[in-house]
Amino acid sequence: MIHVHQQLIDRCRAGDRQSYYELYKLYSRSMYNVGYRIVNNEDEAHDVLQEAFISAFNNLDSYRQESSFGSWLKRIVVNKAINYLHKRKTERFPDDDKWDVKQEQEVDPFEAYPFTVEKVRSAIESLPDGYRTVLSLYLLEGYDHGEISEILNITESTSKSQFNRSKKKLKELLEQK
Repeated sequence: MIHVHQQLIDRCRAGDRQSYYELYKLYSRSMYNVGYRIVNNEDEAHDVLQEAFISAFNNLDSYRQESSFGSWLKRIVVNKAINYLHKRKTERFPDDDKWDVKQEQEVDPFEAYPFTVEKVRSAIESLPDGYRTVLSLYLLEGYDHGEISEILNITESTSKSQFNRSKKKLKELLEQK
């Protein structure tokens, strides 16, 4: 599989500073958005972005091209962002299944509600860290609950229940605004 930015990556591995900058320009905006959706703080999202790029550039030799560079970098960004959440320690995920709720029927609860993008974004930003993280990883970043459970070091059922709770809380927030 030939990767789109392979020449840039090869030049980075050879120490070409301009190529590092070009890769940064290609991915920084989208990776900032990934980090921001998880940490919900501009300064921390910038820190996550910088740490992720430093880590990626220092570990380019470990990039094996099994996935796209963007996917590899996104995983680094997600891990750095989650580390920031852990540092905050404002909310813990439950360690056991006693907090799990029954999975709801797959129904789109927002189908009949005409919300603006700004209202939805604002409501997502006001979710507690745990809810926002699972919701973002599942809906916006495309991870499944198995992957989320590995990333966050929680059970798959906890990921599902956090997702269901986040949808319920999001609906409540949207209906009150």
